[in-house]
Amino acid sequence: MVHRLPLRLLTWDVKDTLLRLRHPVGVEYASKAWAHGLQVEAAALGQAFPQVYKAQSHSFPNYGLSQGLTSRQWWLDVILQTFHQAGVGDAQVVIPIADQLYEDFSHPHTWQVLEGAKATLKGCQKRGLRLAVVSNFDRRLENILVGLGLRDYFDFVLTSEAAGWPKPDPRIFHEALRLAQVEPAATAHIGDSYRCDYKGARAVGMHSFLVAGPEPLDPAVKDSVPQEHILPSLSHLLPALDRLEGSPLGL
Repeated sequence: MVHRLPLRLLTWDVKDTLLRLRHPVGVEYASKAWAHGLQVEAAALGQAFPQVYKAQSHSFPNYGLSQGLTSRQWWLDVILQTFHQAGVGDAQVVIPIADQLYEDFSHPHTWQVLEGAKATLKGCQKRGLRLAVVSNFDRRLENILVGLGLRDYFDFVLTSEAAGWPKPDPRIFHEALRLAQVEPAATAHIGDSYRCDYKGARAVGMHSFLVAGPEPLDPAVKDSVPQEHILPSLSHLLPALDRLEGSPLGL
């Protein structure tokens, strides 16, 4: 019986896989606005943000880097548009709030490590696995990981801003494999996005696992991902790795 190549490297998504915001975006934005003397409903901001984020990502993918923007400019524009859509007509009032929010989201205190993350990373290291980050985050990620006590687990942190391509573009995964000098068949990627993480990694020949969040998985996604590739929580990863490495090729 021919078995799979032993895993040598695990690459990780970060947001909503290893860490998340302490408070919803609308609450964070409304709180900072209040501190600047501006009252805006958190619910209105929370409703506007995903719409603005989606439109901005479509018009200026990967922080607009290829169109001459910086990631900071990209985010400031998202914040300004979010407040505008939530009913704030005076952009000049929002500018200092946007500057402060950008800085706040750069600091670890805005984020929290998900339950089981550190224990799982330690368990992976004990197995002799190398770990790395492959994330559609911007340049702020490195310092956030340092502040949350996660950076030392990883050989390297590869963001889409640094790579120049966001997941699921195969080039960011190929760059991670190049940096690690590991072949795809000896690598698995862990993340919470079916499109960017699960499918993106598998498209280049890597193994992958889909982290299921607190909300039920979309039925179409659930039907297209084998049960053994779905992680209800991070604590399910190590047993899933055991099953993967013990299974014959073709299963």
